[in-house]
Amino acid sequence: MTELCEHVEAWRDQVPHASVKALCAAVQLPRGTFYAWSQRQRQPHPDRRRQAPGRAPRGYSVMRDGTKIPDGQILDWIVEILETDNPQYGYHKITWVLRRRYRLVISFKKVYRLLKSMALLWPQRRRKAQHPRRLARNWVVTRPNQLWETDITYGYIAGEDRFFYLQAILDVCDRQIIAYHIGLSCRAADTARTLAQAVNHRRPQWGAEPPVIRTDNGPQFTAHAFEARCEELELVHERIPVATPNMNAFIESWHAQLERECLAQEFTTFAEAYHAVSQWIQDYNGRRLHGSLNFWSPLEMAARVAAGLDQWTPVRV
Repeated sequence: MTELCEHVEAWRDQVPHASVKALCAAVQLPRGTFYAWSQRQRQPHPDRRRQAPGRAPRGYSVMRDGTKIPDGQILDWIVEILETDNPQYGYHKITWVLRRRYRLVISFKKVYRLLKSMALLWPQRRRKAQHPRRLARNWVVTRPNQLWETDITYGYIAGEDRFFYLQAILDVCDRQIIAYHIGLSCRAADTARTLAQAVNHRRPQWGAEPPVIRTDNGPQFTAHAFEARCEELELVHERIPVATPNMNAFIESWHAQLERECLAQEFTTFAEAYHAVSQWIQDYNGRRLHGSLNFWSPLEMAARVAAGLDQWTPVRV
């Protein structure tokens, strides 16, 4: 809810003539929730550190050469360190690895905070995993809703000096983006919500056998909130081995297209970035010609198959 409220607040700044009622309706947010959130933002909280008015908290660190690295990427590096170096490393040792391996300028305090935010501190890690890991296997995909891939990427808002995040779910057979999340953060609860949206959209189509959802080992996808939602929705969740992005090749390829054609532009505000990415996804699904779909767009190809004018090409994964 906080993220939706932030979206509405950003849109109010960009579209001052739009009513709160219309903006809230666009994201299905109750107006009362938005007004209550706005009231809390104006009231000082005794446990909240004061920040300069209007300045958003910094969601990145920098490398020694000045390159900005968003917290989401740092979390991915932390998970890789725990998977490949030593799962018992605490935040001190992880900080040193980040500094030496990735040339990151980062404090012990920030690494501790990142670990704590994803329940990766040692006391939490000692508990037996509630959701056993299922490794990705080889597939021959012959129909939609057989295998979905999802991952998280990010873009930069130059005008606000902060990053935003995008999670998308792609059907490996028909190449459609089924559901997506765009926000100033992307937590496990956000990925779980996006997954539920995809299921609600596609459930009437898949019959008796639900799709498998494939992810990497990012903290959002190994968290209890995401795993529990997979079980609730009766989906099988498989994770690729560490450092094998080629096993998530279809969503990675889609990210590369998105980067070249959309994220490479300079955004002034989050609202501008949100609109640009949403429009790009809409055009991708409905208008962009796809070589593996006989040079039809994903939606056009689906319509042709439904009408008996074409058929799906098996995909080896």
